[in-house]
Amino acid sequence: MIKKAIYAGTFDPFTNGHQDILIRSLELFEEVTILIAISPTKQPLSSMEDRVAMLKEHFKNEPKIKVDSWDGLVVDYARKHKIGAMLRGLRPTGDFEIEFQMASMNQKLYPDLETVFLMTRGKHYFISSTLVKEIFHHGGDISEFVPPTIAKYLVKK
Repeated sequence: MIKKAIYAGTFDPFTNGHQDILIRSLELFEEVTILIAISPTKQPLSSMEDRVAMLKEHFKNEPKIKVDSWDGLVVDYARKHKIGAMLRGLRPTGDFEIEFQMASMNQKLYPDLETVFLMTRGKHYFISSTLVKEIFHHGGDISEFVPPTIAKYLVKK
């Protein structure tokens, strides 16, 4: 049985969709590490340090959730920390092809890492960090799309 999973992404910002996947995964794993990864192709709303701080604050009372950051290959982090599963969320918006390709490459790079897909629930499937970021940049209300701790932190910044 796989006990530890990793949930990697830029999480810029962390949305209610991300949270839904994460909370549901706690029924499957004893420990889940949220890994803030750097994407060289994305312009972040918040620094990596701020995203780590936000998520540590948000999940401070959840002992099964750890938060970390990494600027290398996620599979290398998983190997280094003896993590056996990669958690990924799927939306009905074309995620499958790219997620399947990524899972296949990760399997090739680290055969001991299993990818576990969870389907995003209907009320969250349209939410993406990119759209939330755009709404925020234009002064829109994002409170419906992100956890309250995250919304409060972003507004403060």
